[in-house]
Amino acid sequence: MSRPPFLTPRRPAAEAMSAATTRRREGFVVDAAAGVDLLYLPPDSPDYAAALQAVRDCGLTAALMTVTPNGRRHADATWQSMRQRLLDYAAVAERNADQMLVVRSRADLERARRERKLGVVFAFQGAEPVGEDLDRVRLFRDAGLRVLQLTHNQRNLIGDGNLEPGNAGLSNHGRALIERIEAERIVVDLAHGAQRTTREAILAATRPLLVSHSGCRALADSPRLLADAELKLLAGRGGVVGVIFWPYLRVQGQQTAEDVIRHVEHAIAVCGEDHVGLGSDLSIAPTAITPAFREQNAQIIRDAIAMGAFAADRDPELFLFPPDLNTADRFGRLADLLAARGHADARIDKILGGNFARVLGEVWG
Repeated sequence: MSRPPFLTPRRPAAEAMSAATTRRREGFVVDAAAGVDLLYLPPDSPDYAAALQAVRDCGLTAALMTVTPNGRRHADATWQSMRQRLLDYAAVAERNADQMLVVRSRADLERARRERKLGVVFAFQGAEPVGEDLDRVRLFRDAGLRVLQLTHNQRNLIGDGNLEPGNAGLSNHGRALIERIEAERIVVDLAHGAQRTTREAILAATRPLLVSHSGCRALADSPRLLADAELKLLAGRGGVVGVIFWPYLRVQGQQTAEDVIRHVEHAIAVCGEDHVGLGSDLSIAPTAITPAFREQNAQIIRDAIAMGAFAADRDPELFLFPPDLNTADRFGRLADLLAARGHADARIDKILGGNFARVLGEVWG
């Protein structure tokens, strides 16, 4: 389940980057599922300055940011407004060109890394805005879309999402959409797909794919995560899975950085270090844990339980994020933890963003 980031007050960066992390910033650092609050806020918002500071502090080369629609059933009827939203978000990024840029090409991604700006990659979570008109793929691409996720939690014209019990797989229209997405050099994302939809989409594709924010079902049995067979199949097509930071990482209890690393290491063991990354599904900013936030967070957990995304006995007081990664430079923190466990710098660079950068660059051309 994904939704826009919390628009709550943010606390300042809690810690400076370590020397090891500073060195790693020479490489790509990519969050394959991230929210950039700045793009949602009017300039006169009291939260605008903090959101801009988060852009400076996050240490990311690129954030793959969901523009819309998170599986909305009637997105087809509002496709023009969704196209406009792409243009509006791009305009915000351009007004803050000293700190960020919209990534539309491999050259843009390289520029974001070189200039140490936050590159924003626009993505849809669910192909509902395309509807039955595949020509819209080109229109969305022209407006800045560069990653298109086929389904969200529920069934759409493309196939079944992960919460559909029928596991009906990829439709003929879905196969045609993959072909069109690839022709337009947009990256196909399979996050939230049902097991059969995911497998059939990987087999239908001719270019590397992403599963932007997921994890390893062998460690926590959730339909939101990938079984080892799908991890291997994805790797065989040159794709990359991003390990999510959400409570899916464990069956009970609060997930922590240790759980993120556990899923990263299992994925490496199954499909190799060239096919694993990070997709937090969080805002780029650390969260201020206020009473209002706690209430909002608990409601999201309860909603997830109601729809079947979490088990009925999950604690509604769980945080959606790992508390020990609630920092401005959380990827730097993970890099240091991975190094402490003996992972080589070259491998860590791949996990932090090199693998995602490879797929994005290869597909975009």
